[in-house]
Amino acid sequence: MADKPLTKSQIAAAVAEANDLTKKQAADLLASLADLAISSTKSTGAFTFPGIGKLKLVNRKARMGRNPATGETIKIPAKTVVKFAVAKAAKDSIAS
Repeated sequence: MADKPLTKSQIAAAVAEANDLTKKQAADLLASLADLAISSTKSTGAFTFPGIGKLKLVNRKARMGRNPATGETIKIPAKTVVKFAVAKAAKDSIAS
């Protein structure tokens, strides 16, 4: 775990090498995949990335919370959030 996560350019380089593409083509592929995930999640409420996981729009209800600094009770409004659920296959292979 001491290694740093891959950067965007390192990911693009790895995809380019694995699929016989230029780094620019691989970077464009990653950008179009991200755009597709965003637009699909926005329009349908979910986007499945096979083998990796699923982006989902979730509606959170309004609730009561507490200001940790003052202890005052506050009302937290309802909002829509994005959640990512990791696929079971990915979770099993990473965590084992």
